Amino acid sequence: MTTTSQSPLTIASTTDIRACFPALERVHNDFPVAYFDGPGGTQVPRAVVEAMTDYLYHHNANTHWAYPTSAETDAALENARETCAELVNASAKEIAFGANMTTLTFHLARALGMQYGSGDEIIVTELDHHANVAPWKQLEVERGVRVRIARLVPETGQLDWENFEQLLSKRTRLIAIGAASNALGTINDVSRAVRMARSVGALVFVDAVHYAPHALVDVQSLDCDFLTMSAYKFYGPHVGVLFGKLALLESINFPKLIPAPDAAPENLETGTQNQEGMVGAAAAVDFLASLAAGDFRRSRLATAYAELHERNAELTRRLWHGLETIKGIRLYGPPSDVPRTPTVAFTVDGVASTEVSRRLAARGLFLSHGDFYAATVVERLRLGEEGLVRAGCACYTTENEIERLIEGVSEIVETK
Repeated sequence: MTTTSQSPLTIASTTDIRACFPALERVHNDFPVAYFDGPGGTQVPRAVVEAMTDYLYHHNANTHWAYPTSAETDAALENARETCAELVNASAKEIAFGANMTTLTFHLARALGMQYGSGDEIIVTELDHHANVAPWKQLEVERGVRVRIARLVPETGQLDWENFEQLLSKRTRLIAIGAASNALGTINDVSRAVRMARSVGALVFVDAVHYAPHALVDVQSLDCDFLTMSAYKFYGPHVGVLFGKLALLESINFPKLIPAPDAAPENLETGTQNQEGMVGAAAAVDFLASLAAGDFRRSRLATAYAELHERNAELTRRLWHGLETIKGIRLYGPPSDVPRTPTVAFTVDGVASTEVSRRLAARGLFLSHGDFYAATVVERLRLGEEGLVRAGCACYTTENEIERLIEGVSEIVETK
């Protein structure tokens, strides 16, 4: 199996990358399994699991005590903060961990909400995963805040920015926006949202869960106030990561136990953390950095992300064009020739999305289906409960797997 890039090889080949993932050895119904379910959670390389295992076997302890394994745990968790900070170009004191992005967002929303009241407004969008909607909507009940929702243009899968700007006012306290749509692959202009927020003195919260696996985040360049990620979307374990500007983390009165740390970022974290998950998140970042050569982790990450983007963009174009030639296939979201993530959403006329996924799985092609918690997107597309079929490319996806998927969908259409 070869890479899809036509440029000189600057990172590990797809073949070498695939050798890092034991899951790719799986066979189903005599077919090698092709994992297209990355937008819902990627496979995990051996190095990440080994880092977590090493921590649990040899260093496992609780924090801040005067014996070796506790000190080793403190060092491991500090390294996790430093490593994840480097991924987004932040400082270690600006990185907090939690069970998942949803839990972290609810926690932050409740803390921020203590400063809000009747007459204050928050802007969210129809394009977002509901983890970036429900926590803010809850403040309508708890604090009397008004949540205003920027519209999606169903025909393009893009935000209606004219409508977005109409919602903005001096009452806007926060804009919560997804950097990319986990359902359609749309990449949003977060910098535009930040400029809008700053014009009225509002904060910006960015859901980068679907964006961070495909584009290198730079919170300094974005100038966002908060940003969330999920390590299991970029080859790590199930743990959430939150960036917050240090001054904000230090000023917010987070709900916490009285004896718990008061200093950022631990003041945001409730209870004992998933410490092996934090170690694994750092190992996932190091895995991505290991794909490229160089003296500095951030520069190696930049090289790896750029090359993987090029490879996956080519795979996405091939998949999009292959599917659009099949009669009865409907594609959703931005076309493949505009900036987007390597996530393709489609339906098959006359065949429920659940059935499409089941029949593809029988051929060793694992795809997710439904609304992916981006329920408003599916509603605006008028797709009903069955929703979409979603295929995502990851660092281990090959041209052969793309061809298998196109053939599998074509066969479903022919035999329905």
